[in-house]
Amino acid sequence: MTRKQKRLTMIGAIGAVLMAAVLLVMFALRDEIVFFYSPTDILTEHKARPGERFRLGGLVKEGSIEKSGETVRFVITDTEHELPVAYVGILPDLFREGQGVIAEGSLSDTVFAADTVLAKHDENYMPKEVADTLKEKGVWQGEEAAQ
Repeated sequence: MTRKQKRLTMIGAIGAVLMAAVLLVMFALRDEIVFFYSPTDILTEHKARPGERFRLGGLVKEGSIEKSGETVRFVITDTEHELPVAYVGILPDLFREGQGVIAEGSLSDTVFAADTVLAKHDENYMPKEVADTLKEKGVWQGEEAAQ
């Protein structure tokens, strides 16, 4: 075996080990990756299947919050489409109507069952994913509100 062949064999072996490592990492993270979608992505583009875990972001629709015991129902909207959300637990202190929110959970039939709800933490902050989605829809008023 010539020196050149030894070098190519070594490079090939290192490449195979790196490829195997990448595949193992991707396989391990397969169930941990959570995607972010807006109600429009779910209702018109069907980007998530029922039972699939993902994050739903948008604005809490005015007048949509209903509390029944520990269960809270509300509607997340991106001003084009709306998706009802059911959440069992204590909501963040800053959760209120008209504010940006991200809910994490899964879609069952037509209701998004959330197990985590994240609300914005100050007046000028909007979660990046929600702000980007609202900018795409042309309803973003963040910079105007901050001035």
